[in-house]
Amino acid sequence: METSAQDSANRAQEARELQRGWYGEPLGDLFRRLIADLGLNQARLAGVLGLSAPMLSQLMSGQRAKIGNPAVVQRLQSLQELASQVADGRTGAMEAAARMTEIRESAGSSVLGTTTHSASGESGAATPRQVVRGIQTVLRAVASAGEIERAAHALAPAHPQLAEFLRVYGAGRTGDALAHYEAHQD
Repeated sequence: METSAQDSANRAQEARELQRGWYGEPLGDLFRRLIADLGLNQARLAGVLGLSAPMLSQLMSGQRAKIGNPAVVQRLQSLQELASQVADGRTGAMEAAARMTEIRESAGSSVLGTTTHSASGESGAATPRQVVRGIQTVLRAVASAGEIERAAHALAPAHPQLAEFLRVYGAGRTGDALAHYEAHQD
């Protein structure tokens, strides 16, 4: 029995380390911070993200490592931005509540297209930030930052521009990816 408990603890620790590579920190820490900053409970956070409460719990505890749905990852990124705005006083409680409803209803931005669609059927042109976040979401859903860096290094001799793309969007900061996107948009 003790070995089984130790194996389970080791798997959870490995999952948290994978999460650190994929999301910048273990999801339990990230989710707890969002809950505190936005005044949510776990069930409400799960609802805004579009996850079941048991799935959220499994991600928090390290029983599962990865969020498999890129739209959920994008909603998570939107919530992180909102929490930052609330923390520094740029967004009030009422506006934050309305924004969480918009985030919950969002289907995410299209990486290949130029429109976004919400659950209410509204659509509009995707902003450069939404396009960049969509690209980042897809890349980060399939590989960790370290894996992307290694792939970029392997591609660099024969395909330097593709290697740069992988590094900037897959392992870099959103601001750097946005600058890259705007420089190459035309």
